[in-house]
Amino acid sequence: MNSRGIRGAITVENDTPENIEKATVELFSKIIELNDLKLEDVSHIIFTMTKDLKTAYPAKFLRKHFDTALIPLMCMAELDIEGSLQKCLRLLVVFNTPKTQAEIQHVYLGGARVLRSDLLK
Repeated sequence: MNSRGIRGAITVENDTPENIEKATVELFSKIIELNDLKLEDVSHIIFTMTKDLKTAYPAKFLRKHFDTALIPLMCMAELDIEGSLQKCLRLLVVFNTPKTQAEIQHVYLGGARVLRSDLLK
């Protein structure tokens, strides 16, 4: 088995805990669905959010809605680059799988589709 990463991003409507929760659950659910991801194969998950999202940690909502108690989760600030997409939550799921890089389906939802339109099918 190889260690692989699944990238994902989603824009959040407004900076409220409810909107961050909704975006987190929607994004991770789609990653699970498209990649047939088994939580026991996940090594760790890294979240970043732009500086305009500061009312809640997305890891809190992953723990609330998914069986991730034993998975290390880390939340960080996204680099604040001039002109970059705002109100954006990103994540990197590192997991063990026999899949090739080409078989991994990265997930970009909402306004975040512009980030990697080359990866979308």
